[in-house]
Amino acid sequence: MITARDVVLALSNSGATDEILTLLPVIKRLGVPLLALTGNPASTLARAATVHIDVSVPREACPLGLAPTASTTAALVMGDALAVALLEARGFSQEDFALSHPGGSLGRRLLLRVADIMHKGAAAPRVQTGTALPRALMEMTAKGLGTTAVVDAAGKVVGIYTDGDLRRTLDSGADIHRTVVDEVMTADCRTITADALAAEAVHMMEEYKINALPVVNADNTLAGMLNMHDLLRAQVV
Repeated sequence: MITARDVVLALSNSGATDEILTLLPVIKRLGVPLLALTGNPASTLARAATVHIDVSVPREACPLGLAPTASTTAALVMGDALAVALLEARGFSQEDFALSHPGGSLGRRLLLRVADIMHKGAAAPRVQTGTALPRALMEMTAKGLGTTAVVDAAGKVVGIYTDGDLRRTLDSGADIHRTVVDEVMTADCRTITADALAAEAVHMMEEYKINALPVVNADNTLAGMLNMHDLLRAQVV
């Protein structure tokens, strides 16, 4: 099964494991690079290797000093280090990783885009600047997201109004029937683009302690709305 294009990674604490030493003539005949991890730099395997990495330990964790315990852990750690070094050398990206794990939670976190789970079109709550606050509250209730984006006449996002903003409005003693939404909204709010990874949205919400993000196009016009419940349903969190 070994071909001339392979690299053999051999692990043997003693460096004298019969099953591995039996392969050495074949490996040498093919000219295949041999990377060996052993606990004995003077062993047959270590001396035959193209590259030898010393993973020796002072003693095994086993009380009898016999069962492979500390030595297997050392080999595992070195294997992880090699894998990380190779990942960096090849420029392996999050997207590459996700393509290898598309069905699990890692795949969902790394492959899912905001556009895949956001509320868009009529389902995205929005009101225009100058809208009376009661009308904005009706929009929030109708769309069921506990928030609404506030846009200008061109549809560009200028702010957001949330349940938290409503509590602050009531605490201030303002007359909600005489207030327009842009007087009490959170201006210059955080936004995200539709092509961003859903995992990035999670990071933003956690970092800024917010539960909703307006989704915008390149010109800052509203494309949709995303909240934490969407991310939970998609199992990104």
